[in-house]
Amino acid sequence: MWWQYALVFIGALLVDVVPLPLPPAFTVMVFLQIVYDLNIWAVIGIGVAGSILGRYILTLYIPKLSGKMFKPAKNEDVQFLGEKMKEKGWKSQGLILLYSLLPLPTTPLFIAGGMAKMKPIYIIPPFIIGKLISDMVAVLLGKYAAENVNGLMDGLVSWKSISGFAIGIFLIFVLLFVDWRTLLQKKKFTLKFTIMK
Repeated sequence: MWWQYALVFIGALLVDVVPLPLPPAFTVMVFLQIVYDLNIWAVIGIGVAGSILGRYILTLYIPKLSGKMFKPAKNEDVQFLGEKMKEKGWKSQGLILLYSLLPLPTTPLFIAGGMAKMKPIYIIPPFIIGKLISDMVAVLLGKYAAENVNGLMDGLVSWKSISGFAIGIFLIFVLLFVDWRTLLQKKKFTLKFTIMK
């Protein structure tokens, strides 16, 4: 029976280590909890641990990947944004916590943090709190929804899942194509589309 819990951990890790807005880790948790009738609290704890490790790994390899994919000016721009976030101290951590509580993909948050070369210790603690709360609610609701399978199947391709994916893509677009240094220093909104090497 331990291997089903290992699947929960690996599944949550895999969807959160990829730098694309994939379905959230709680969908993996809900699916495996339903299929194998697993202990819901163990699924939440193990799944959140896998998700946190996935996001941690993402923040470690994104700076190397972005250095090879994007022009130095874009990397410097995002690093400048990261420095501005660090200056805000606990307010930025509160924003990370709030963002983690929302039903939005956290992929853009960790891509930005990784590209800005922010230390994971700055992003992970508020993410852990938000992730525990939001995934606990999502998995408990998923268990409830499992009792009504027809409603669950209708919700797989719903306006919420499509809008969540679209918002994730939009946030990555904003992160990559907005000239953050010009916006924050000169208060002028500028888009730069020539960011690739």
